Amino acid sequence: MAICRLKRVAADNKGDVSAYMPKIAAKNGKRVAFIGAGPASLTVARDLAPLGYECVMFDGDSKGGGMMRTQIPRFRLPLSVTDEEVDQILDLGVETRFGHYISSLKAVLAEGWDAIFVGSGAPRGRELEIPGRKEAGDHIHIGIDWLSSVSFGHIDKIGRRVIVLGGGNTAMDCCRSSRRLGGEEVTVVVRSGFEEMKASPWEKEDATHEGIPIRNFLVPIEFLHDNGKLIGVSFEKVKAELDERGRRNLVPTGEPPEIIRCDDVLVAIGQENAFTWIERDIGMEFDRWDMPKVDPRTMQSDDPQRVLRRGCGVRAEKHHLGGRARPRRGDLDRQILPGRRCR
Repeated sequence: MAICRLKRVAADNKGDVSAYMPKIAAKNGKRVAFIGAGPASLTVARDLAPLGYECVMFDGDSKGGGMMRTQIPRFRLPLSVTDEEVDQILDLGVETRFGHYISSLKAVLAEGWDAIFVGSGAPRGRELEIPGRKEAGDHIHIGIDWLSSVSFGHIDKIGRRVIVLGGGNTAMDCCRSSRRLGGEEVTVVVRSGFEEMKASPWEKEDATHEGIPIRNFLVPIEFLHDNGKLIGVSFEKVKAELDERGRRNLVPTGEPPEIIRCDDVLVAIGQENAFTWIERDIGMEFDRWDMPKVDPRTMQSDDPQRVLRRGCGVRAEKHHLGGRARPRRGDLDRQILPGRRCR
């Protein structure tokens, strides 16, 4: 079932939905702080505000929406749609403290909230440290940061020849945005096969229809430059093979490297969590990925004050939960108690 397309049809043809929004219960005296105003925090606030919780949402940006607003291109998600969806939730009585960047979880804990929900997501793009990265850095951009600069109007053009590294939806946004900003020769290069790319099938289809080739089984090994001026990228050719345990691995083909000329490179090979603002002396345990450990059922951290986490920046034992996940109502009702803080 093409659920995304069915949702799109329903959304495009909807009328006034205000009558269907939940009724607001009387305040129950419990206060919840939300760090981040993206989809995860908005979803939880939408569930808790009608139940009488006082929801206060913090975000460094001036408006809510998170990466929906700052990274998804306007041709995919118009601002008017984002504003409408976000405002429907905020109008439930959510207090906003936008333009307020949280730099210390310890300071937030000291304010005496009944619950703290950390929905800051994975805001840092993954770097690609290969030879030439520093020397040619002026024309090598981290994908999500570049998209944000485009969204805010700080960037309005790009070189004629562009290489986008990565096979996810961010890479598809980067290549299609590059085409709209003047990129005449835009190429997506992916280390995996076409079918293994993480991008949604329709995203790959849209990029292909715009004349953007997708090159597979190429691994970047060096940024080529002439006295600091980026001139291309050298790639190692690989192929997929199964090892003795049946696991799929990429191995070099032994062929000579392939060079693709370019003026700019957009690196969209994944995102990482940035939890430098969470102090390590507050009783919260971190795992080997430097991510706070949380209970796989309740998403509570293991610190005594029970901070609760959800969204893209969550790893619970073997479970990696995306932004659609949200706490169960029963869990929150039981766990938000005087003297305890949960997320």
